Amino acid sequence: MKEPSSKKPYLDKVTETFNEELEVKGGKPLYEMTPEEAREFLLDLQNKYHQSIEADLQDVEIFSEIAGTISLRLVRPEKHKDEKLPLIIYSHGGGWVLGDADAFDMTIKTIANHTKSVVAFVNYSRSPESQYPTAINQIYGALKYLSENPDEYNIDSDHIALVGDSAGGNMAAAAAIKSSKEGGPELKCLVLIYPVTDAEMKTESYDLFKDGPWLTKKAMEWFWDAYIPDKHKRKEIYASPLKADIEDLESLPPTLIITDENDVLRDEGEAFARKLIEAGVETVCVRINNIHHDFLLLNGLRESRATKTAYKVICKFLKHHLYNENFKR
Repeated sequence: MKEPSSKKPYLDKVTETFNEELEVKGGKPLYEMTPEEAREFLLDLQNKYHQSIEADLQDVEIFSEIAGTISLRLVRPEKHKDEKLPLIIYSHGGGWVLGDADAFDMTIKTIANHTKSVVAFVNYSRSPESQYPTAINQIYGALKYLSENPDEYNIDSDHIALVGDSAGGNMAAAAAIKSSKEGGPELKCLVLIYPVTDAEMKTESYDLFKDGPWLTKKAMEWFWDAYIPDKHKRKEIYASPLKADIEDLESLPPTLIITDENDVLRDEGEAFARKLIEAGVETVCVRINNIHHDFLLLNGLRESRATKTAYKVICKFLKHHLYNENFKR
């Protein structure tokens, strides 16, 4: 018997405490801020809970014929910084408006260290200053450049993965489709973490969690308006990957999709997983309970069991495909 959906968010203690502290602090909602205020809010929040993680960092600029100059932060495990390592292109979230390498510092260091890989964090041009499809072209441009010039940064170009969270998951999916259509490079796997896959915002999870916790429907409307003001363009497959035809998806690599229980984006992420399966793509979809959107990003949720479990799932999936490791039964 199917259990009825509930409007009550089920959050673990760490997540409840984090949200209670935000409520006590007060302040205006994200969608009433300027882009600059919203970016500062996120960075201040991240700095409050930041913990030092050892890793080797290198900030570089590359030039792509596709997208011009692209800023990257390359993150390597300190113990393996001189080794040739697999590459993970990281497409960050933040509604196309927020986020940078400093805000995602703990996230990308954790992934680099636990997968023994180079994480290339793409500092794409954010909205509303730049709009669709500029950031997608920069992500794909970075992927193509690093795959074609691996010796420049001591990268194993035969083992590349693409990872993205939230709006970055949207663009990672778009870049993967673009790569499959335009002759590469070949990806070993794709990881989409609570991704945006459709601009319509009409799912059951949007109804259930339109007022949060954390991410609201009004915030998503604000993000979409900043990224693609023209609503007709939002129907394109690189804007809404869920609208892609089966034929557009058939050549995608093995894919892991992570969703979370209390999230407006939950249902569209899972719908995209079902469509990938229909297209014959090796797909795993995991819903993480007792948590809300951005839990892998937010430093304040690092101690949640849900967050720790999700990191294990993601990093094991990446290592399996980047190092051809067999899962232990």
